Amino acid sequence: MTSTGIRELKDNLSRFIRRIESGERIAITAHGRVVAELVPPGSKGRCSSSRFEELVASGAIRPPLEAGEPTEAWPKIQLAPGTAAELIDADRGEA
Repeated sequence: MTSTGIRELKDNLSRFIRRIESGERIAITAHGRVVAELVPPGSKGRCSSSRFEELVASGAIRPPLEAGEPTEAWPKIQLAPGTAAELIDADRGEA
């Protein structure tokens, strides 16, 4: 996806419209931050991508180096039923 600043978009709007008509997606930036996307009519737009994909596309985060779920090896923690106060009292031996 191509990106352009607001001023450049305003100065060359017809050129960018022709590029969008030909199927190109263009990200609009303000002070180096993506603030909008111009997409051809009928395209899925941003609705089809997940929030993760949006953050990767904007450069806010980088995709992981390894595939898989990073939390799958973490232990499963189950709390005993009861209120928080009861659980804390029982843990302190005050119950």
